[in-house]
Amino acid sequence: MTQEISSKPLSVPTPPPPGKMTYEQFLDWLDEDTHAEWVNGEVVFMTPISDQHNDLGGFLLALLRHFVEAHELGIVRYEPSQMKTAPELPGRAPDIFFVAKENFQRRKKTHLEGPADLVVEIISPESRARDRGEKFYEYEQGGVREYWLIDPVRKQAEFYHLGKDRIYRLMPIDKDGIFCSAVLEGLWLKLEWLWQEPLPPLLRVLKEWRLI
Repeated sequence: MTQEISSKPLSVPTPPPPGKMTYEQFLDWLDEDTHAEWVNGEVVFMTPISDQHNDLGGFLLALLRHFVEAHELGIVRYEPSQMKTAPELPGRAPDIFFVAKENFQRRKKTHLEGPADLVVEIISPESRARDRGEKFYEYEQGGVREYWLIDPVRKQAEFYHLGKDRIYRLMPIDKDGIFCSAVLEGLWLKLEWLWQEPLPPLLRVLKEWRLI
Protein backbone atom coordinates (compact mmCIF):
# COMPACT_ATOMS: atom_id res chain seq x y z
CA MET A 1 0.00 0.00 0.00
CA THR A 2 1.44 3.35 -1.03
CA GLN A 3 0.42 6.91 -1.58
CA GLU A 4 -1.94 7.77 -4.42
CA ILE A 5 -0.67 10.21 -7.02
CA SER A 6 -2.80 13.35 -7.31
CA SER A 7 -3.15 15.69 -10.28
CA LYS A 8 -2.73 18.72 -7.99
CA PRO A 9 0.65 19.76 -6.58
CA LEU A 10 1.65 17.68 -3.60
CA SER A 11 1.53 19.58 -0.33
CA VAL A 12 4.33 19.26 2.17
CA PRO A 13 3.09 17.14 5.09
CA THR A 14 2.85 18.88 8.44
CA PRO A 15 5.60 17.43 10.61
CA PRO A 16 4.14 15.20 13.34
CA PRO A 17 4.68 16.17 16.99
CA PRO A 18 7.99 14.93 18.42
CA GLY A 19 8.03 11.57 20.15
CA LYS A 20 5.44 8.86 20.08
CA MET A 21 1.71 9.59 19.95
CA THR A 22 -1.52 7.74 20.60
CA TYR A 23 -3.73 6.73 17.70
CA GLU A 24 -6.22 9.42 18.74
CA GLN A 25 -3.45 12.04 18.58
CA PHE A 26 -2.43 10.66 15.19
CA LEU A 27 -5.99 11.05 13.86
CA ASP A 28 -6.19 14.61 15.23
CA TRP A 29 -2.92 15.47 13.47
CA LEU A 30 -3.72 13.68 10.18
CA ASP A 31 -5.37 15.61 7.35
CA GLU A 32 -6.87 14.43 4.07
CA ASP A 33 -3.79 15.46 2.08
CA THR A 34 -1.39 13.45 4.23
CA HIS A 35 -0.99 9.79 3.39
CA ALA A 36 0.39 8.03 6.44
CA GLU A 37 -0.10 5.10 8.80
CA TRP A 38 0.34 4.75 12.57
CA VAL A 39 2.71 1.99 13.66
CA ASN A 40 3.96 1.50 17.23
CA GLY A 41 3.07 5.07 18.12
CA GLU A 42 4.95 6.58 15.19
CA VAL A 43 3.93 8.12 11.87
CA VAL A 44 4.94 6.21 8.74
CA PHE A 45 4.56 8.29 5.56
CA MET A 46 3.54 6.54 2.36
CA THR A 47 5.59 6.89 -0.82
CA PRO A 48 4.17 7.81 -4.27
CA ILE A 49 2.79 5.11 -6.53
CA SER A 50 3.27 4.30 -10.22
CA ASP A 51 0.72 4.94 -12.96
CA GLN A 52 0.22 1.17 -13.24
CA HIS A 53 -0.59 0.94 -9.53
CA ASN A 54 -2.92 3.94 -9.77
CA ASP A 55 -4.77 2.58 -12.81
CA LEU A 56 -5.23 -0.89 -11.31
CA GLY A 57 -6.40 0.58 -8.00
CA GLY A 58 -8.96 2.75 -9.78
CA PHE A 59 -10.18 -0.22 -11.83
CA LEU A 60 -10.70 -2.45 -8.77
CA LEU A 61 -12.26 0.37 -6.78
CA ALA A 62 -14.80 1.03 -9.54
CA LEU A 63 -15.65 -2.66 -9.89
CA LEU A 64 -16.08 -3.21 -6.16
CA ARG A 65 -18.17 -0.08 -5.71
CA HIS A 66 -20.51 -0.96 -8.56
CA PHE A 67 -20.97 -4.52 -7.28
CA VAL A 68 -21.49 -3.48 -3.65
CA GLU A 69 -23.91 -0.69 -4.54
CA ALA A 70 -25.87 -2.84 -6.99
CA HIS A 71 -26.46 -5.45 -4.28
CA GLU A 72 -26.73 -2.97 -1.40
CA LEU A 73 -24.07 -4.84 0.58
CA GLY A 74 -22.26 -2.04 2.40
CA ILE A 75 -19.58 0.54 1.61
CA VAL A 76 -16.21 0.61 -0.15
CA ARG A 77 -13.43 2.96 0.96
CA TYR A 78 -9.93 3.66 -0.36
CA GLU A 79 -6.59 5.00 0.84
CA PRO A 80 -5.99 7.22 2.82
CA SER A 81 -9.11 6.08 4.75
CA GLN A 82 -7.96 4.66 8.06
CA MET A 83 -8.63 1.21 9.57
CA LYS A 84 -7.56 0.02 13.03
CA THR A 85 -8.42 -3.64 13.31
CA ALA A 86 -7.77 -3.97 17.07
CA PRO A 87 -6.59 -1.77 19.98
CA GLU A 88 -3.14 -3.38 20.09
CA LEU A 89 -2.56 -3.27 16.30
CA PRO A 90 -1.35 -0.46 14.00
CA GLY A 91 -3.63 1.96 12.19
CA ARG A 92 -3.43 1.23 8.48
CA ALA A 93 -4.68 2.85 5.28
CA PRO A 94 -5.41 -0.04 2.89
CA ASP A 95 -5.61 0.65 -0.82
CA ILE A 96 -9.26 -0.48 -0.80
CA PHE A 97 -11.55 -1.97 1.82
CA PHE A 98 -15.17 -3.13 2.06
CA VAL A 99 -17.38 -2.95 5.14
CA ALA A 100 -20.60 -4.98 5.21
CA LYS A 101 -23.82 -3.31 6.39
CA GLU A 102 -24.00 -5.53 9.46
CA ASN A 103 -20.66 -4.06 10.59
CA PHE A 104 -21.47 -0.39 10.13
CA GLN A 105 -21.17 0.14 13.90
CA ARG A 106 -17.40 -0.01 13.33
CA ARG A 107 -17.53 3.22 11.31
CA LYS A 108 -16.28 6.30 13.15
CA LYS A 109 -15.95 9.86 11.93
CA THR A 110 -12.27 9.54 11.02
CA HIS A 111 -11.61 5.80 10.78
CA LEU A 112 -12.89 2.24 10.87
CA GLU A 113 -12.61 0.89 14.41
CA GLY A 114 -12.36 -2.84 13.84
CA PRO A 115 -11.63 -4.98 10.79
CA ALA A 116 -13.00 -4.43 7.33
CA ASP A 117 -14.67 -7.48 5.80
CA LEU A 118 -12.39 -7.36 2.75
CA VAL A 119 -9.09 -5.57 2.18
CA VAL A 120 -7.21 -5.09 -1.10
CA GLU A 121 -3.53 -4.15 -1.15
CA ILE A 122 -1.84 -3.45 -4.49
CA ILE A 123 1.82 -4.30 -4.05
CA SER A 124 4.59 -1.91 -5.06
CA PRO A 125 8.26 -2.92 -4.96
CA GLU A 126 8.64 -0.69 -1.89
CA SER A 127 5.66 -2.23 -0.08
CA ARG A 128 6.11 -5.91 -0.98
CA ALA A 129 7.63 -7.01 2.35
CA ARG A 130 5.15 -4.95 4.36
CA ASP A 131 2.02 -6.10 2.52
CA ARG A 132 3.06 -9.77 2.56
CA GLY A 133 4.56 -9.66 6.05
CA GLU A 134 3.43 -7.12 8.63
CA LYS A 135 0.02 -6.39 7.16
CA PHE A 136 -0.71 -10.04 6.38
CA TYR A 137 -0.36 -11.00 10.04
CA GLU A 138 -2.04 -7.83 11.32
CA TYR A 139 -5.09 -8.35 9.11
CA GLU A 140 -5.20 -12.02 10.05
CA GLN A 141 -4.92 -11.28 13.77
CA GLY A 142 -7.33 -8.35 13.51
CA GLY A 143 -10.05 -10.40 11.81
CA VAL A 144 -10.17 -9.16 8.20
CA ARG A 145 -12.23 -11.90 6.58
CA GLU A 146 -10.73 -11.71 3.08
CA TYR A 147 -7.40 -10.27 1.95
CA TRP A 148 -6.43 -9.67 -1.67
CA LEU A 149 -2.74 -9.21 -2.55
CA ILE A 150 -2.31 -7.90 -6.10
CA ASP A 151 1.21 -7.54 -7.54
CA PRO A 152 1.05 -5.89 -11.00
CA VAL A 153 4.83 -5.90 -11.47
CA ARG A 154 5.10 -9.68 -11.03
CA LYS A 155 1.58 -10.28 -12.39
CA GLN A 156 0.65 -12.31 -9.33
CA ALA A 157 -2.60 -12.28 -7.38
CA GLU A 158 -3.29 -14.10 -4.13
CA PHE A 159 -6.57 -14.20 -2.26
CA TYR A 160 -6.84 -15.30 1.38
CA HIS A 161 -9.88 -16.19 3.47
CA LEU A 162 -9.95 -16.23 7.26
CA GLY A 163 -10.95 -19.63 8.64
CA LYS A 164 -12.85 -20.35 11.84
CA ASP A 165 -9.44 -20.93 13.44
CA ARG A 166 -8.57 -17.31 12.52
CA ILE A 167 -5.83 -18.43 10.12
CA TYR A 168 -5.60 -17.23 6.51
CA ARG A 169 -5.77 -19.86 3.81
CA LEU A 170 -5.14 -19.34 0.13
CA MET A 171 -8.34 -19.33 -1.90
CA PRO A 172 -8.55 -21.33 -5.14
CA ILE A 173 -8.43 -19.97 -8.67
CA ASP A 174 -10.15 -22.23 -11.19
CA LYS A 175 -8.62 -23.73 -14.33
CA ASP A 176 -9.91 -20.81 -16.40
CA GLY A 177 -8.11 -18.28 -14.19
CA ILE A 178 -11.25 -17.09 -12.41
CA PHE A 179 -11.38 -16.15 -8.74
CA CYS A 180 -14.68 -16.10 -6.79
CA SER A 181 -14.93 -14.05 -3.61
CA ALA A 182 -16.28 -15.67 -0.44
CA VAL A 183 -17.14 -12.39 1.30
CA LEU A 184 -18.78 -10.76 -1.73
CA GLU A 185 -20.85 -13.72 -2.87
CA GLY A 186 -21.36 -13.68 -6.62
CA LEU A 187 -18.35 -11.48 -7.38
CA TRP A 188 -15.75 -13.06 -9.63
CA LEU A 189 -12.63 -11.83 -11.41
CA LYS A 190 -10.71 -13.05 -14.42
CA LEU A 191 -7.08 -12.71 -13.44
CA GLU A 192 -6.19 -11.78 -17.01
CA TRP A 193 -8.20 -8.57 -16.53
CA LEU A 194 -5.68 -7.37 -13.95
CA TRP A 195 -2.69 -7.56 -16.30
CA GLN A 196 -4.22 -6.22 -19.50
CA GLU A 197 -2.79 -3.03 -21.01
CA PRO A 198 -4.96 -1.07 -21.18
CA LEU A 199 -7.25 -2.46 -18.49
CA PRO A 200 -10.66 -3.72 -19.64
CA PRO A 201 -13.40 -1.10 -19.99
CA LEU A 202 -15.55 -0.97 -16.86
CA LEU A 203 -18.77 -1.39 -18.85
CA ARG A 204 -17.51 -4.62 -20.41
CA VAL A 205 -16.89 -6.17 -17.01
CA LEU A 206 -20.24 -4.97 -15.67
CA LYS A 207 -21.94 -6.57 -18.68
CA GLU A 208 -20.19 -9.87 -17.96
CA TRP A 209 -21.39 -9.56 -14.37
CA ARG A 210 -24.88 -8.80 -15.73
CA LEU A 211 -25.12 -5.61 -13.73
CA ILE A 212 -26.10 -3.60 -16.81
